[in-house]
Amino acid sequence: MLKTIELGVQGMTCASCVGRVERGLRKVEGVSEASVNLATERATVTFDPSVTTPQALLNKVQDVGYEPVASTVDLSVQGMTCASCVGRVERALQKVDGVVGASVNLATERATVQYLPSSVSPGQLKSAIREAGYEVLEEQVGLSREDQEREAREREVTHLRRQVLFSAVFAVPLLLLAMVPMLVPGVEDWLMNTFGHGVMTTLNWVMLALAVPIQFGPGLRFYRLGWKSLKSRSPDMNALVMIGTSAAFFYSLVATLVPRIFPEGTAHVYYEASGVVITLILLGKYFEAVAKGRSSEAMKKLLSLQAKTARVVRGGHELELPTDEVLVGDLISVRPGEKIPVDGEVVQGASFVDESMITGEPVPVSKQAGAGVVGGTINGNGALTFRATRIGADTALAQIIKLVETAQGSKPPIQGLADKVVAIFVPVVLGIAALTFLLWLILGGQTALSFALITTVAVLIIACPCAMGLATPTSIMVGTGKAAELGVLFKGGGALEGLQDVQVVALDKTGTLTKGRPELTDLVAASGFDRITVLKLVAAAEEQSEHPIARAIVDAAKREGIAVVKPETFEAVPGYGLEARVEGHLVQVGADRYMAKLGLNVGLLASKSGQLGDEGKSPLYAAVDGQLAAVIAVADPIKAGTPEAVQALHRMGLQVAMITGDHARTANAIARQLGIDTVLAEVLPSGKSDAIKELQSGGRKVAFVGDGLNDAPALAQSDVGLAIGTGTDVAVETADVILMSGDLRGVPNAFALSRATLRNIRLNLFWAFAYNIVLIPVAAGALYPAFGMLLSPVLAAAAMGFSSVFVLTNALRLRGFRPPVKPDALPVRGVSPVHA
Repeated sequence: MLKTIELGVQGMTCASCVGRVERGLRKVEGVSEASVNLATERATVTFDPSVTTPQALLNKVQDVGYEPVASTVDLSVQGMTCASCVGRVERALQKVDGVVGASVNLATERATVQYLPSSVSPGQLKSAIREAGYEVLEEQVGLSREDQEREAREREVTHLRRQVLFSAVFAVPLLLLAMVPMLVPGVEDWLMNTFGHGVMTTLNWVMLALAVPIQFGPGLRFYRLGWKSLKSRSPDMNALVMIGTSAAFFYSLVATLVPRIFPEGTAHVYYEASGVVITLILLGKYFEAVAKGRSSEAMKKLLSLQAKTARVVRGGHELELPTDEVLVGDLISVRPGEKIPVDGEVVQGASFVDESMITGEPVPVSKQAGAGVVGGTINGNGALTFRATRIGADTALAQIIKLVETAQGSKPPIQGLADKVVAIFVPVVLGIAALTFLLWLILGGQTALSFALITTVAVLIIACPCAMGLATPTSIMVGTGKAAELGVLFKGGGALEGLQDVQVVALDKTGTLTKGRPELTDLVAASGFDRITVLKLVAAAEEQSEHPIARAIVDAAKREGIAVVKPETFEAVPGYGLEARVEGHLVQVGADRYMAKLGLNVGLLASKSGQLGDEGKSPLYAAVDGQLAAVIAVADPIKAGTPEAVQALHRMGLQVAMITGDHARTANAIARQLGIDTVLAEVLPSGKSDAIKELQSGGRKVAFVGDGLNDAPALAQSDVGLAIGTGTDVAVETADVILMSGDLRGVPNAFALSRATLRNIRLNLFWAFAYNIVLIPVAAGALYPAFGMLLSPVLAAAAMGFSSVFVLTNALRLRGFRPPVKPDALPVRGVSPVHA
């Protein structure tokens, strides 16, 4: 069957553009017709959905040089209980014409849909979800989506608690009436002797009265959802529970009403199997809902960093407004100790602002007119007025939150295995249940019908795919949330999993391993000269220069409390250095060739100069009044924590490489200091991606760590790109992982957290699959021939609930993750374990 969809196409300017897009689309395999309208900027494409996809059509439009129009919407889906529900919602959305892709996350209860706005609307997507049997949380005025989802989750927890308590009131006496006579020797005989044989019929009626409120009260949720899943031919956990408990209840009802139709002594009732099973499943759902709420703690803390209101200055008056009503260009007043509501630029006042939540730097930053401020940071003891430059979703904090949300809702490749199994799981279970019933009916002898019923119900109840659906998303949700606490932002589950296979970590030098700005590291005065005097003269000589090395010398003098005066004369000597007259002294600064030109012998300081060069520093010489006065060393210093980070990566069994444009001697000196394994020096920015390819030779997986701006080609070429930057760099498109602070210790922490999360996911998946592989045969009666044991449906329900709670509890263990290398300050202060 052919499908026809409309694609929005931007960037076309003439008839040639139209022809180019049409020809490109017609070349896609499976496309039978493509027509493009320049006026409406739309392409109408007829294609075979079994051969190609809407995504392939979008890719082709992009390939021929134009921009396809596609939108993405996140919808909050209510009522999903297991992995089958996830598959059902995804299939319902993917069937809608104009949907490019749909991904549903059970842990976050969200559907992320990429669609073509020219072909379908969000309203149609919501209708498709509702037709599949689920609800969509509609946005309410005045409440954020996160607040609405939290309220909906709280309502669900409260509702489940009430249902559990209601069911328990009837289930406890029901269980006692059913089990005590069987478990306590002599009780059944005493009842018979005291009240006669009719007492058992009376007990059956009492148990029926206790079972009905459970079956058709709280149990109705399973009928409602289960029946919808059967009608849509995609049975889920609710269908299994509905069929299993109904079989037990209605069999017992017939045995109570017309016991004579059964052979003598076989009219047993199993009301406790239906009533207690429903109660235990609801109890498991309650624990699940509570645990889901706990798994999103990191996101709640991130959201709590956002200011709710802003003091906006309009018409000379201060107005207290919600932050979502702030406009770009508004003047905002911030008092001491208050949160800065949005990003902006200071226009008046002075203060110190605590920006550790973004940068990881513990020292508050001075803010004066012209300085930038970031929303969510804390103002110090001064008052500020600033102009809003970025609001809403454009602020640095909003981008961080969006990245975490995206990562929590994404599916890593490992999820593919679970999805394939779940797609066929419930139909297979129904088949196993039917086969179990038939085999026991044929081979069960006198008690065939009773045993067939017990084993069939046990199979249906125990084979719940809840644990499979929760295994991956809950671990991803908790793991990415924990990463945010540590200042590591994963853009998706694929990045989290991709770090597992990395063998080589390639590091950019400038700005990554080092601070990215030169500093004066050494000044060794020659015999007869005073160090402070030489530094004062050299700094004054360099004061007129804007060269980074000159700035480093001047800044060092100022840090030592030296007043830097202006030189009386200043002259640059091209290719050599500079010459200046300071306070009557002739000062000349430059490399060894400059000193040779001046006829000065640097041999007296040559050994020290060689030592500085071996340490990766750039040696210079200073002459005062025609005499060699000092050797000076300037270097881009290694960041605090860098040696610790490199050691940690080595302990993890990773090779560490450095890519730099520096001279090989300098690069090798730094590599020796840090213990770096491989050095690729004198690499131009345009050659960094080639350097990554060289490291990837032999099939090795390489992660590249750079600043995310001039390193973009290398970040794109690497198997996993990690960008180091502050909040302004947080949305670097080419990186897969973003380290919010400039602390390189975040890299081994990202690797360690990735490994911990994947171990957690594997354990969850192993449990979810092993649980079903082992217990379904037990529920079917595999142990009966050898041990005379059958699994009670009540125990099956308890085991089913335990499996989901186990998976969630195991995922929550990631909240206790301890980084192998602790940074000096944790970004996102409000989310740090110290403040949690």
